[in-house]
Amino acid sequence: MSNQGRLSSHRVVFNIVLVPDVTLFQYPKPHCDPIIGRSNDNHDRQHAPSIATLAGDLSRLSVERCIAELRAARPVLMHDAGDIWLLASAENADAQLISYFRHLSGAALVLSAPRLRHLGLKTDQPQGFDLTGMDDRRIQAYCQSVTTDLPTNHVDTQSAAGPAIDLMKRAQLMPAALLARIDKTSGLAGLMSVDVRDISGYHDRIVQTLAIASRARVPLIDSTVTDFVVFHGGDGLKDQVAIVIGDPDPSRPTPVRLHSACLTGDLFGSLKCDCGEQLRLAIQRIAELGGGVLLYLDQEGRGIGLRSKIRTYRLQEDDHDTVDSDAILGYGPDERKYGIAGRMLELLGFSQIVMLTNNPDKIGAMQSAGLQIVGTECLLGTVNRHNRKYLATKAARAGHRLDKLRLTGSD
Repeated sequence: MSNQGRLSSHRVVFNIVLVPDVTLFQYPKPHCDPIIGRSNDNHDRQHAPSIATLAGDLSRLSVERCIAELRAARPVLMHDAGDIWLLASAENADAQLISYFRHLSGAALVLSAPRLRHLGLKTDQPQGFDLTGMDDRRIQAYCQSVTTDLPTNHVDTQSAAGPAIDLMKRAQLMPAALLARIDKTSGLAGLMSVDVRDISGYHDRIVQTLAIASRARVPLIDSTVTDFVVFHGGDGLKDQVAIVIGDPDPSRPTPVRLHSACLTGDLFGSLKCDCGEQLRLAIQRIAELGGGVLLYLDQEGRGIGLRSKIRTYRLQEDDHDTVDSDAILGYGPDERKYGIAGRMLELLGFSQIVMLTNNPDKIGAMQSAGLQIVGTECLLGTVNRHNRKYLATKAARAGHRLDKLRLTGSD
């Protein structure tokens, strides 16, 4: 046999199978090896792992694939009680995608409840509006302009609007979507798809699959005996980090700080917030108390992501406070979830904690996660002319315990 013929006989052929909920692959078809002889097809079938075993939790997989697709500005399919919806990010929509949606019957721009309330509509649910006549500039105005008219011609998106907005937040995109019910998926082969039930249950599901991926000693300025523990399987494909300071005893109440990542404050020393100072104060205080844990959570901008956080900073330059800036973009006052934090502490073996926080919501979240809160301690940073309004807003509108700070007056 020629070399060309020998190579041809060894080709591996994959079959791509498109199914409603997820795109899967099949193993290469067994074939007869020209040198070894006949393959044992029965043995292969009996011992080949199932696709479910290899892919893991298909419900979680479908959500994470759709998150990646939406962030890449590609539409996805969403299944809801027999209905099929085509879904795309309004933030990433270009003229071509908008034109495609406008040709679909009942296509809608879906806006979140906080955004609609900012525009003057009293509602606690996201709603859809007819895309007819909207171009990309008009859509962006509806999504993020401080002042604009309220969209008209309401479109009934039934129960699909809520999961659509939730998925955008999971992808750290602005909570606004293009949505259209479709009768069939012909011509849409290759699009990722997800069931609305998998979106709503996503956070609780990943909490149970969180696992420690790596651990190493990393001496810090304020604590030379410090371990960094990285957890795999976090929300939206993000790893999370626990910093174990000193050698805390899991059988005793343990000082714990839940710290949400803040690129501008933690890394660059921004004066607009107190995050960087709180981070360093927490490490110092935990070391003083004999050791504990700092959870460094990838929840930039109270859960809205770096992209939108910087947009809110621009709004704050025009004298909108931090809560109103989030609402203008369609977010609630705090979009963070803390189920993962509770699970991280559980995996590290800590169940009784003393929380270093000014935020009462974090205390409630850890109690809901099954942890025993033995005590609390505030962490108070420095007030300056750049962060005074931010801190005053957190105290007045989010209940943060900052009463010992001088939040009025001028520097």
